[in-house]
Amino acid sequence: MTIAEQKKKLRKQMLAERAKLEKPMKDKYDHWICEEIWTIIVENKHQIVHCYLPMGAEINIYPLIERMLEAGITVVTPKTLPRWQLQHLVLNSLDDLEKGVFGTRHPANSEVFTGAYDLIIVPGLAFDYQHYRLGYGGGYYDNFLVHHPDTYKLGICYPFQRMETIPLESHDVELEEILCKD
Repeated sequence: MTIAEQKKKLRKQMLAERAKLEKPMKDKYDHWICEEIWTIIVENKHQIVHCYLPMGAEINIYPLIERMLEAGITVVTPKTLPRWQLQHLVLNSLDDLEKGVFGTRHPANSEVFTGAYDLIIVPGLAFDYQHYRLGYGGGYYDNFLVHHPDTYKLGICYPFQRMETIPLESHDVELEEILCKD
């Protein structure tokens, strides 16, 4: 089985596992992760944070996003573009979002952010103990992360998404930390 086939099989497995997570347990994990990330932000005095807007059964970080906005932290979220590229938009409110491709959402009528980040919160389907991630397969985050080698990159996941190793390709980017409540 090729690496691409292994990744495809693992993606399917992780999507099925994540869909089975019962709401009370999901809410408990989501709350814990939001609190832990907030502690990281406060302790490190992060002022510019890039994060995803959750879709489907992804970890719900909306409470964290609200908290960052209330604290005056610059929050930047991605908009999916063609050719595996992301546009990075300043989020001013969760009340002014529009639908994007693949079920994503992004800020409407927002300014493009081109500066440096203190922290990038990275979603994914599986994460290993060497700090690599398996995404959805489009390469969007790998193409983005490679341009921010000095930014602290934090992957977040549910316990069942943590694995000993995941299949790797040369373009996969190592993160600084994986946050998971084991």
